[in-house]
This record gives sequence, structure tokens and C-alpha cells, in this order.
Amino acid sequence: MRAVLRSLTLISVLAASVSLRGAEPTAAELAQSLQRKYDTIRDFSADFVHNYKSGALRKQLTEKGHLLIKKPGKMRWEYTAPEQKLFVSDGVKIYSYIPQDKQVVVSSVPPDGTAAAPALFLAGKGNLVRDFTAALTEVPAGMPAGTKALKLVPKTPQPDYDWIVLFVDQTTLGLRGAHVPQMRRAGRRPFPLQT
Repeated sequence: MRAVLRSLTLISVLAASVSLRGAEPTAAELAQSLQRKYDTIRDFSADFVHNYKSGALRKQLTEKGHLLIKKPGKMRWEYTAPEQKLFVSDGVKIYSYIPQDKQVVVSSVPPDGTAAAPALFLAGKGNLVRDFTAALTEVPAGMPAGTKALKLVPKTPQPDYDWIVLFVDQTTLGLRGAHVPQMRRAGRRPFPLQT
């Protein structure tokens, strides 16, 4: 009889652990899974839409373009509409070119271990688990079914943002979008995924 009770207890424990595995992932588990997936990707390209509010009137702007990423740290954001802009990183420097301004602005890529530019995660220069505290948040209306919203708060305070939200396909872990609140420093041109 004791053997039967032990077997039933063991079966109950195993069943409970199987049902927990089928449960929704925690924020930490989703961040770990997403980081593991992006660690295996070496390069990719995508079309993007960049929405942000600009100027004193807080006018909503929508820009479109094409993105190329090659890890570690190399990326090219080519904006095509409504105006042309180009942001390129060679992994050491970031080059920002806006033809209308007729100048190139060069800045250094933040060092590894910082979360200074959310776009750098895509280029393999950040780590969701190391650099951020993760939490699940509400998915906005209009996102496809199966989307999870992962809110990431940098563990080290950042001058440009307090948090970002990644919209992730729960099944494939594909990145469906990102939201970063308006940058705090006035006068800076928006860098991709920083607004």
C-alpha cells in the first residue's frame, strides 16, 4: 500500500511539473528565451516603421526604412520616408547622416554592459538578462494574437530613457515591435528604437 501511495505521490508531482511547464512563461523566462534566440542569430534584415512625437507641438511622425544587422555591433538603419536619413554603426562608432542637415554626426558606441541604446541589443551589444529587469505588461490593441509585451527597466539608470517594451511573438520569439518613451534630452535626433 505504501508503494502505491508513493507512486501516486510521484505521479502527482510529475503531473504538476508538466502542467507548470505548459504555463505562461514568466517575464524572466521570456527574457532569457529571447536572449538565447538572439545569441544564435548572426545577421538579419528587416523593413521597419518608426513612430515618434517631435518638436514643441509633439507632432506624431511616422518614418519608414530598412534595417541591416551583422553581429557584433554592426548595423545600418536607412530611412526612406518621409525624408532620407542614415544611421550606421561599425561596432565602435555610430555615424548619423541626415542629408537635409548636410553633416555627419559621429558618436561612440556605448561600452558592453550598458543599456544606453536599445537598438544595440539587436546588434548583439546588450543583454536582456544582464542589463535589464523584466516584467510582463499589457499588450496594446492591434497587436497580433500570441504577442507578449516585455517591459525592460535598465539596471543602470540611463540618460535617455527609463524603460523599453519589446513586443514578442510568444511562439517564435520573433520581435514584432518595440516602444521606448520619448527621449529626455532635448535637441537630440531620435536614434532608431530610442523613441
